[in-house]
Amino acid sequence: MATKAKLAFTCGDPAGVGPDVILDWLKKNPAMAHGVAVIGPAQWLKRVDLHGAAAVPVGDENLKPVSGQPTIAGAKLAWDALERAAAGTRAGEFSAVVTGPVSKEWLQRAGYPFPGQTEFFAERWGGDATMAFCGGKLLVALLTWHIPLREVPAHLTHAELARTVAAIDELARATAGSSEGATFSERSASRTSSLPGASSEIPVSGETRALSQTSASIEIATRGPRIGVCGLNPHAGEAGLLGHEEIETIDPILDELRKTYPHLSRTQPADTLFARQLRGEFDAIVALYHDQGLAPLKTVDFDESVNVTLGLPFVRTSPDHGTAFGIAGRGLASSTSFSNAVKVAQQLIGAREKL
Repeated sequence: MATKAKLAFTCGDPAGVGPDVILDWLKKNPAMAHGVAVIGPAQWLKRVDLHGAAAVPVGDENLKPVSGQPTIAGAKLAWDALERAAAGTRAGEFSAVVTGPVSKEWLQRAGYPFPGQTEFFAERWGGDATMAFCGGKLLVALLTWHIPLREVPAHLTHAELARTVAAIDELARATAGSSEGATFSERSASRTSSLPGASSEIPVSGETRALSQTSASIEIATRGPRIGVCGLNPHAGEAGLLGHEEIETIDPILDELRKTYPHLSRTQPADTLFARQLRGEFDAIVALYHDQGLAPLKTVDFDESVNVTLGLPFVRTSPDHGTAFGIAGRGLASSTSFSNAVKVAQQLIGAREKL
């Protein structure tokens, strides 16, 4: 009988909070640990309680990372963990990967040739990657991410927009009805309480919330998610007064894509679109560049949001925070985002298995 593939956890930079949040998750979820493989430094794996999770050592077996003290050797080990996870997933050893946070600066010092982890998995697995975020109150996909702002207009193409819209549609459907936090699906099912003049103090029982989540899941599966698209310019160009990209390029493409995604908006003013999602008018948002999407998301969902790489043959998620070297090893790091990253990975695996 074949052994079931495990969910791989990479340690991230071993001097950061990646090891902390992994151990905290294992401690809180011991019944699920047997389905996990933890990839990290041999010396660390030997001395910690993995609660039955498989230990997969990588890198220099004598390396003893010190919390809060990043090194090139530690960054190289984080890179080795990514390579092991990517190869193991291709081989069927792992079902998906949840990555711990890495330091882009220290990875570059170690010779890492990619801007981030998203680009790494796109190269190792193939596919057309999209960076997206969920798990908290907002659901956002980025058209572009680690590029200079001046290069964004060159990416306003049919292919790039189609890729991003398809990715956020998949994520919205896969996570509809999710129970962590006040997710977009829950607000969608109860959005009338956010309308002008409606009471915002109506108590919601656990049973009512579960029914709302189920209703939202069915609703999104039936009609498809309502996707709002940010404009490039202030006020989405203000009918051409503040820029012509929306009129000449983006909206014509969105009009064409609406044949496949009937609830896809035309470009909307980005300064109000995220508030409109929070109020239940949209299920998901497409942002055109990194800070346009991540500034509001990290303001609202800093401790809960999950980084998801879509458009690849395998699932990869990650907590949406950095290495936090300043608090590593001190028991101060929140594992909420990591826990949500595990849940989203499981949801995406389940959704893909149904296809």
